[in-house]
Amino acid sequence: MPNDHKDLHVLYCDNHVISVVKPAGVLSQGDHTGDPSILDHCKHWIKHQYNKPGNVFLGLVHRLDRPVSGVMVFGRTSKGASRLSESFRTRTVEKIYLALVHGQLTEPATLRGEMDGKACALHYAPLQQPEAVTLLMVRPETGRKHQIRRQLSGIGHPIVGDVKYGAPKKMTERRIGLHAHRITVPHPTTREPLILTAPRPDYLPASRWPQIDTWPIHNPR
Repeated sequence: MPNDHKDLHVLYCDNHVISVVKPAGVLSQGDHTGDPSILDHCKHWIKHQYNKPGNVFLGLVHRLDRPVSGVMVFGRTSKGASRLSESFRTRTVEKIYLALVHGQLTEPATLRGEMDGKACALHYAPLQQPEAVTLLMVRPETGRKHQIRRQLSGIGHPIVGDVKYGAPKKMTERRIGLHAHRITVPHPTTREPLILTAPRPDYLPASRWPQIDTWPIHNPR
């Protein structure tokens, strides 16, 4: 993780919201380990960028698992954080992931099931099949804990590096082959859609599909 506020990859920032790229292996927020988190790094960046005295408020409205990289969104005011949290809670946020899984998947599909007594669903579509793995674009309908990891493992295609859910070996630098590629969320004050895209990390294969950012998987076959 960068140790200088200048190294933070900021995708968008205004008075109400900030969006950044979380590196794989970095916590979303601090925990018992005391390791650095992207939340604290964002606060540090804002403090230096805007010469803020005292503590910086930043509202955590969603999380990414530690080994997952990609887009994160934070509220810069309590009202902004509350409205963003409501958007995530009511599923008015669209999330698109890139997932590198073991095995070959050739057709789009929808996975439905139940986790911890609650319904869960996601859509996926293959983008590329390099060797014995497949690069998928994934759109979850629900946001259960470790949902993408668990559902893909459940059909026999665990995410590369995800030994917790069946991958044969780890990847380096505490990462797995899962990347939060794009989030579309209503702006907390204007309600206009914010489309926030994190570049593909170099440990995922480049897709042969140039329309990766616009290809619709809302209604896969």
